[in-house]
Amino acid sequence: MTATAPAAAAGSAAPAGTRSWLSLALLHTRFQLLESVRVPIAVIGNLLFPSLALLFFVVPQRAVADDPLASVAAVAQLGTFAVMSACLFTLGAGVSEDRQLAFDPYVRTLPAGAGPRLAGRIVNAIVFCLGAQVPVILIAVLLTSASVTPARGLGGLAMVPVVAVPFTLLGLAIGYALSAKAAIAVVQAVLFPLAFAGGLFLPPEAFPSWLDALSQALPSRAARDLVVEVTTGIEGSPWALPVLLAWTAAFAALAVLAYRRDEGRRFR
Repeated sequence: MTATAPAAAAGSAAPAGTRSWLSLALLHTRFQLLESVRVPIAVIGNLLFPSLALLFFVVPQRAVADDPLASVAAVAQLGTFAVMSACLFTLGAGVSEDRQLAFDPYVRTLPAGAGPRLAGRIVNAIVFCLGAQVPVILIAVLLTSASVTPARGLGGLAMVPVVAVPFTLLGLAIGYALSAKAAIAVVQAVLFPLAFAGGLFLPPEAFPSWLDALSQALPSRAARDLVVEVTTGIEGSPWALPVLLAWTAAFAALAVLAYRRDEGRRFR
């Protein structure tokens, strides 16, 4: 009895030292954020482009900037572009670069599994998405007539993680499928056509009918319509939510396929 007691005590103490899934996810999130901020130009670039687009293409157009509803819609569009850009560059380019590091295979073989690490990447991308809204909102407040109720403003911010989901999954699919050089090129080739055709640079009302019809099948247009509807109250396309959900499912399948393919290729 006395001999087995210490062994039993030791066995019962082991689980207490095991980190929970949430604790591991928070740990990975912390390190992902630290790795990101150690490269300031990446953070600045993520914050800069959407706000510069607002400053150079919306603010000088006083017919838009002085119209409270039109300026809010413009801010919503560029805020959606900021989400897309943060997700695709942070995950698409970031994951592919991490895969080239010698430390990456070691981390992926740890018994914690892929879940906490992927959760950390996703939270990191959402933090960048929220951070990219700050300069856009400041420019809108200072230099345009954009004005929303507190409820609509909070609703717009709450939409950031929602519309980030499909682009996060797309970024993961690109990052796990391609090398770093290829991933950066593909991210750029995907981001800007999707943004333009999705009505993030020009309002869809300015599109010809054929482009408007094509645009409504894109995830960028669906995300844009949902964010504009929440922030302005202008009713968007009834297909926006089904289209976004369909693309989310498709990108999720691509991300899982790319991750498993990469795992099978590197850990046989």
